Amino acid sequence: MVHDPGNHGDEGGASAPGRASVPVDAPSADVASGPEELRDLRALKALAQPRRQQILQHLTVHGPATSATLARALGLNTGATSYHLRELARYGFVEETGASGHGRERWWRAVPGDRRFPPRSRQNAETRLVMDELNHLAYAADLELFEQLQREGGGHEAGEWADAFPYSRGTMRLTAAELRGFFEEYIALLNRYKRSDADTPPGARTVLTRFLAFPAPATAPLTATAAAEVPPGALEPAPEASPSAGACDSDDREGTETS
Repeated sequence: MVHDPGNHGDEGGASAPGRASVPVDAPSADVASGPEELRDLRALKALAQPRRQQILQHLTVHGPATSATLARALGLNTGATSYHLRELARYGFVEETGASGHGRERWWRAVPGDRRFPPRSRQNAETRLVMDELNHLAYAADLELFEQLQREGGGHEAGEWADAFPYSRGTMRLTAAELRGFFEEYIALLNRYKRSDADTPPGARTVLTRFLAFPAPATAPLTATAAAEVPPGALEPAPEASPSAGACDSDDREGTETS
């Protein structure tokens, strides 16, 4: 979620249809009052760096940490970690917590907020390259986290959380404006459940949420073999059915997989 780093979040950030998001999924109530669009290419480049994405993800999932803690967890040296933290702080993605540590320890946290990327139609070629890399890193990190959870959290020791994998795949017939409205309602729902550490009940865990919606392609994807058998120019867009606007064909359930 963008509130995140998309996000992320998303890790905090939210993203409008056609936009990615910087994560800020940190369980905190001090989320920015309104969305902020990231127009500065330098800020986007600062985010689109693999180590910084790892740092943001760790701070989001595990909470505040020192550069030494992050370096051990991520297999980096402390000097490089400190540099990446300073670069993230330069653009407001992380900040020092003010917590007192031993000696000169500096503690860092991910800064919550609803940060949104410019819509793709307003991105120039350089920005699109940066955004494509940022999205690639974010999707890969999400998949890795989910696979780690499946490996480590499926046994009886997980208790009630072993079955806590809400999962939904669905299709809707929407206009672009309706999709934007759907997204804003989703972000509002996420914000309803955000709360401060002091208000978090015992037994609660940080839950990562991800939202992805996109128009279905006009034609079905072809395998390499099938594509070779189709003569050039033979494909035409498939005719669309015409259900009423907003009609929904969904496949929703709770289970041990998520989407």
